Amino acid sequence: MSIKNYTLALFFFLSPILMFAQNTGVTLSGVVKDQTSGEILPYGNLVLKTEKDSVFVAGTVTNEQGAFVFPEVRPGQYVLEISFTGYKLKKKSLFVGTLSQFLYLGDLSLEQDTQTLSEVVVEGERATISGRLEKKTYNVDNNIAQSGGSVLDAMRAMPGVTVDQEGKVVLRGSDKVTVLIDGKQTALTGFGNQKGLDNIPSANIERIEIINNPSAKYNAAGMAGVINIIYKKEKEQGLHGDVGFTFGLGAITKRKADLPTRLGSYSANPKAIPSLNLNYHTPKFNFFLQPSVLFQEGLPNNEFTTRYYDDGRVIASQVPENRKQIHYILKGGAEWKLNENNAFTISGIYDYERHVDTSQVVFVNQHDENSRNRYYAWNEEEITGFTNVTVDYKHQFPQPGHVLTATTQFTKGWEDESYFLNDSSSVRQSVDTTMLLATEYTTNVAADYVKPLSSGRVELGTKLQWRRIPVEYTIGRGESSIIYPGLGDWSKWGENIYAAYLNYVMEKPDYDIEAGLRAEYTDVFYNLSPENIYYDQNDSYHYFELFPNIRFTYNFNENNRISAFYNRRVDRPGEPELRVFPKYDDPELLKVGNPYLRPQFTQAFELAYHHSWNKGSVYLAGYHRLIDNQFLRIYNTDTTSRANPIINKIYQNTGPATHTGLELIFDQKIQEFWNFSASINWFVNKIEAYEGFLRFPYERSYTLDASKDDTWDLKINNQFEFPNDFRLQLTGIYYAARNIPQGRQSARSSLDIGVGKKVMQGKGEITASFTDMLNRFGIQQELVGEGFTAVYENFYETQVFRVGFKYKF
Repeated sequence: MSIKNYTLALFFFLSPILMFAQNTGVTLSGVVKDQTSGEILPYGNLVLKTEKDSVFVAGTVTNEQGAFVFPEVRPGQYVLEISFTGYKLKKKSLFVGTLSQFLYLGDLSLEQDTQTLSEVVVEGERATISGRLEKKTYNVDNNIAQSGGSVLDAMRAMPGVTVDQEGKVVLRGSDKVTVLIDGKQTALTGFGNQKGLDNIPSANIERIEIINNPSAKYNAAGMAGVINIIYKKEKEQGLHGDVGFTFGLGAITKRKADLPTRLGSYSANPKAIPSLNLNYHTPKFNFFLQPSVLFQEGLPNNEFTTRYYDDGRVIASQVPENRKQIHYILKGGAEWKLNENNAFTISGIYDYERHVDTSQVVFVNQHDENSRNRYYAWNEEEITGFTNVTVDYKHQFPQPGHVLTATTQFTKGWEDESYFLNDSSSVRQSVDTTMLLATEYTTNVAADYVKPLSSGRVELGTKLQWRRIPVEYTIGRGESSIIYPGLGDWSKWGENIYAAYLNYVMEKPDYDIEAGLRAEYTDVFYNLSPENIYYDQNDSYHYFELFPNIRFTYNFNENNRISAFYNRRVDRPGEPELRVFPKYDDPELLKVGNPYLRPQFTQAFELAYHHSWNKGSVYLAGYHRLIDNQFLRIYNTDTTSRANPIINKIYQNTGPATHTGLELIFDQKIQEFWNFSASINWFVNKIEAYEGFLRFPYERSYTLDASKDDTWDLKINNQFEFPNDFRLQLTGIYYAARNIPQGRQSARSSLDIGVGKKVMQGKGEITASFTDMLNRFGIQQELVGEGFTAVYENFYETQVFRVGFKYKF
């Protein structure tokens, strides 16, 4: 089937069930006083009515301090009527929007009068306004086509989200995404940009928020935006939770035959994922526990590379990363409510992961398939993990939504890996070993203050963060070792960030504004062992930067609104991008960091429109990014004193860049049993020409050619609700071909299906899913460097079948 016909079939046959979340309600509060004396008026009557037709919405009475609260008021236009014996009736027009969970109306003064007002009792329905442009929220439970998998699997079907071959989330063409857990950075998802999403079970997640234009209250990192993962948390009293188990098989068929080795690549890889979510809630305490385990064989990478050298040689290789893995994640904690105004929460995450990767890498001369240049077998044993402890203090002022929170967090993480490299070829017979131990220490202290206003809120806060990552590197060099000499046996990286922010939100019936400013001072150092011969000095630098954000939204009516955004953000290279010690998965395609790498800064502009109707909506956004000092991985050849040339993949700053796109998200309830939605992200990927030089393993120049390409991503989902609590989801994903640094990436696609059936009076559910049924989602790239052209294919594990059961109690 041609790509054109295949795309049409995707569009007409399939579709995202993930819908924009609706605001669940706003809390209104204030104080009623005497206009002349300023004395509080206890036990006064307040009635909230719709402005359009005076329909009763809610009523309440002021307490002994004259304060009142209206909880869970739906967005809309209202009139608030305030009455008190001996005072004139007061009416106040009131707009409730979607941007603030709490609104404080301040002091409401009544004028004295001799009349006594009677009680008002009316019944009616609440007005609603839907459609938010600053954030998109997706319910994970609705996504059954990727059920039983990880958070990364669930994100694959989300509009505007793609996943690259290294398991990184890409928003609108960029992997510079900050990932939060319950609104905070943790070691589970990284203090840099992102990591670990493929190891978080989606069964424990309630929803995922995507914020393309974050406000100043969020950390300044993440050019493409913020992803906030919200864990499940019960609010009802007593013991609640759910338990689940998923079994799966991955890499069911092979897209491409293995090159001739004794091992090859794993297939039909088994997986077992038990999960548990417990919550025990009392008036004073709330205990929560969310353990999960992953047992699996997997194929995180299956890389085929064919190198065409200018001297006529054609060398093919395959690196199958055959993995056996066990991974434990234990998340839990307790909340202690001291009184109505003060609460402490202590929570922690313990993460332990051990995997063993084995591979036999053969290099074959394509002109003579019997000529084996090198037969290279490696075994990697790695243990990673961390302990993360967080203590939160929350002070709730008498006014609802008026909150001060203080957070202290400490994390210790570790990465302990050993490589055993066995070379068997005509060049040599030898064994090399590398052992790396990296320990991460992170401490941060933060305070946040929120003050509700009558038409919005004020947010301000500060955060201090200190990180240290010392690395120990031990080498066992065999005869004619392929490992670079002179690397040294240690490095130490550190980063200090001091930040403060102010953010203001104002919401009126016709428009709303959000404006903020974040200031950050960053201090970085990278110290290397004196034995390192590739970099002549340690590195350190510091900078102070301002990160403004502004959004203006105009509401034409309840169903149509338009927003304009601007913000500035930064992407700081982390220790993995800086690490001077190479990875030897493929000895002729070597990945290595750059300790002299610098941050990139981005200015983002966006214009978005949202239109909603009775059973659907459409969201359209145009965006443009200006990137300064962009960093990319550069391919370049090292030809010095080697039997075979080594292609290095090294991070480099490559000057300015631009990125422009258009995102469309559409959803429609076609029938009562059929929900349809689709999204397309079209963008211009522009790479500027650049000339620079590399330091590793010797100084040499390189050239990055300019390229520009129009490309697009398409997501289509259908969700069907049949009788007897049976659900069906069909998903189609298509990524068009596009330019990449020094080359081009081919189009790829995926067809996914999921089914679910409620059992046991709705408390249990059986699910089955099959992702990438046709095995067409692998990566294929063509790269052009100095002296070579490489065709790179990564048929990592995408074809996965899962069956699971979940019971809620």
